[in-house]
Amino acid sequence: MSKTKKRKIDLLVLSDIHLGTYGCQSKELLHYMNSVKPKIVVLNGDIIDMWQFSKRYWPKSHMQIVHKIFNWVRKGVKVYYITGNHDEMLRKFEGFKMGNLSIENKLVLNLDGKKTWIFHGDVFDVTMQNSKWLTRLGSHGYDLLILINAVCNWVSVKMGRGKISLSKNIKNSVKSAVKFINNFETTAADIAISNGYDYVLCGHIHHPEMKTIKTQHGQVEYLNSGDWIENLTALEYNNKSWSLYKYNPDEFKVTTPHENEDELVFMENEEIFNQMLGNFLGENDIITAINFK
Repeated sequence: MSKTKKRKIDLLVLSDIHLGTYGCQSKELLHYMNSVKPKIVVLNGDIIDMWQFSKRYWPKSHMQIVHKIFNWVRKGVKVYYITGNHDEMLRKFEGFKMGNLSIENKLVLNLDGKKTWIFHGDVFDVTMQNSKWLTRLGSHGYDLLILINAVCNWVSVKMGRGKISLSKNIKNSVKSAVKFINNFETTAADIAISNGYDYVLCGHIHHPEMKTIKTQHGQVEYLNSGDWIENLTALEYNNKSWSLYKYNPDEFKVTTPHENEDELVFMENEEIFNQMLGNFLGENDIITAINFK
């Protein structure tokens, strides 16, 4: 996008980006990230999809997102990386800090005197907790559905019709049943109220939401940041209030000089790791010597 004045944001929450999968809308996310200037960033889980990482699919724009995050860190932006189920292998590094970056499993912030509880949300997913193999199988099927959806949309656009979302339509009907059984939002709200939190922020279910949930014990503001596969949403906190951002392509002047600018890239996991580490440390000559097994 062209250089314009960036919007200042006190706190930005992103979740469910799923870098390393075909469904990740990385270009759109880059447009958005380049348009804002946050003071604090919370990456609320499933940022890098490590379940799908073995496919060795890593486009240029996915690495640019990693680079942008590390750029924020180097420029003094406080970045909290909260682990999710797709990047759960990072949970053993809880409490790790390097500069302005820290890895957490959950987070409590004081926002203008209001207690804010932030976590990914998979802890409430009964399917995730009891049948991980089934959940992983569903994840691979979901990624295949995203691929089929991309082909259908390419044909639809060529025919002059609008885009459709097979995955969103299917997932909405299935997830509504899962959400009913797990009572995801109510459970999060009940625990938040019992602990005296004013806000509870989740991701995981790919359903952006902002609403007040009331029970006989009190009330809490429930917020869900959605995802960057289907909904392309984020949560923004500014001037003591929350808002739900929804990506609108009309906001951005996108220039694509080369159609293959973001061609598919297939790299060994070691190469991907070294590039990510290189973005953070900025010492590529040292990183190439690292033997990542």
